[in-house]
Amino acid sequence: MSFYNFENKDPDAEDIHYMKLALAEANKALTEDEIPIGAIVVSKNRIIGRGYNLTERFNDVTAHAEMQAFTSASQTIGGKYLTDCTLYVTIEPCVMCAGASYWTQISRIVYGAREEKRGFLSKGANLLHPKTQLKGGILAEECAELMKSFFAKKRENG
Repeated sequence: MSFYNFENKDPDAEDIHYMKLALAEANKALTEDEIPIGAIVVSKNRIIGRGYNLTERFNDVTAHAEMQAFTSASQTIGGKYLTDCTLYVTIEPCVMCAGASYWTQISRIVYGAREEKRGFLSKGANLLHPKTQLKGGILAEECAELMKSFFAKKRENG
């Protein structure tokens, strides 16, 4: 795994870097005709977990990108708590994934685009762990465009 030092750069540079990697995961989902959402978990500038939406492949409504990344990260570190970690996800987490993040005690969640209909923020509920910091809007246009083009193609093809 690669290590990166972002100390002397724009404060958003690290978040942009890792969101690009989450977008790469979302593109993997797209190639498998899954809803294109990608996620990675980072600890101390090291990627410890990755995931993308696999609900169609597994025929499992819980196989969201965040859930895959949480499981991968927990296996990497050998524990269920992701304190001192950041989740990067291309789309605002849903209620289920926000709830799961609570149980992981993750320190930070950085998302790309809002999910107005199904995102946890629209539900008016504070589902995150009290110590979890939330930051949105990183590469929001790129993240949103993947979703928009995916669903437009689905509508075209019936």
